[in-house]
Amino acid sequence: MMIRRAEEKDIKEIMRLLVQVNDIHAEGRPDIFIKGLTKYDEESLGKIIANPETPVFIAADDYDKVSGYCFCIVEDHSGYVNLKPIKTLYIDDLCVDVNQRGNHVGKRLFDHVKEFARENGFHNLTLNVWSCNPGAKAFYEAMGMEEMKTVMECKLAIV
Repeated sequence: MMIRRAEEKDIKEIMRLLVQVNDIHAEGRPDIFIKGLTKYDEESLGKIIANPETPVFIAADDYDKVSGYCFCIVEDHSGYVNLKPIKTLYIDDLCVDVNQRGNHVGKRLFDHVKEFARENGFHNLTLNVWSCNPGAKAFYEAMGMEEMKTVMECKLAIV
């Protein structure tokens, strides 16, 4: 398995995995997510892959079958008065194919992204994890991540 930057040829495989990750969230939060859909379409995914400020990494086998991805967003805090001028690499989404879980694909992706961030002078890696996905939270904690802040909600509408 190799970890590399995503390319246009990977879009269909990434779309397949986007459904998987969306469905995990739809099962945990059906009031927010719609099962069977994705947060990107192929056109917007192509733009994300082409943008250096939104690097996407994939895990692929020798036949270029994608077994996982990691979407990242570069956050530059240098324009804020009250924040130090640091760069953060935000992990927007990390997914491992349901058929590849347990094969250390997620760890390899995470380690690659962490090394990418180090090599490119980022101060830290951040991400959000849904509380309805305790397996993801446990994975990120095993990768050495610590809780930085908590997002809270008060549900007002019943769907």
